[in-house]
Amino acid sequence: MAVVKWKRDESVAVITMENGENRFNPVFNREFLHVFDEIEQDKAVTSVVIVSTDAKNWSQGIDLIWLQSCMAENDFQAIRDFLYSLNDIFKRILLFPVPIICAINGHAVAGGAILSLACDFRFMKADKGFFFFSEVDIGIPFLPGMIAFCRKAIPEYKVEEMMYTGKRYGAPEMEAHHVVMKACPNEEALMAEVMTFARSLNKQRGVFGEMKRRMHKHIIEIIDKEDREYIEPLAVVYRD
Repeated sequence: MAVVKWKRDESVAVITMENGENRFNPVFNREFLHVFDEIEQDKAVTSVVIVSTDAKNWSQGIDLIWLQSCMAENDFQAIRDFLYSLNDIFKRILLFPVPIICAINGHAVAGGAILSLACDFRFMKADKGFFFFSEVDIGIPFLPGMIAFCRKAIPEYKVEEMMYTGKRYGAPEMEAHHVVMKACPNEEALMAEVMTFARSLNKQRGVFGEMKRRMHKHIIEIIDKEDREYIEPLAVVYRD
């Protein structure tokens, strides 16, 4: 059963994450990238929306059970491969030639929050769901590339507080600090707002893609060059 699917609603490609907490593991990463390959081939698509089928969770980030099993088996290459594929997802989003909008309809935690920040626009429902980074509490520091694109979406005065404290934020506070464009009262309002916005973004792929390449050139360089220094020795998990 697929954990990531998509369908076209007029000119909008709607990606649905369909695995409950929508945690990242090799299967999720592979399907997520495949969906983006399919969408890019459909020239009728002018924007992308990412939503969860779970009313509670948008994404809880890395599949920690899978990660711990790899560590227990000393399968460090599997972890490296996973981290590189996760970066492939981030780069795909950062460079994708049509606008990508997150409809955050549940908790966006750790890697899930980070995934949303790679996207171009974010909307969030206000009646249920928190946005926060748990990395400081679970012992997984941010890779340099993650820090770089979090800074594109979170004001500098706020990003350190979010990363260092692990504090939970609701949609209204995220709207107040311009992390999300709008805090919507419930899921119905969220999807109506997101789809209206997505349909308004009928931009030429060539120029939109080039603008993203220029805007995010330095972030891609950090992902490609600096992240490797931490992924290869697996200096990404701390237990003390």
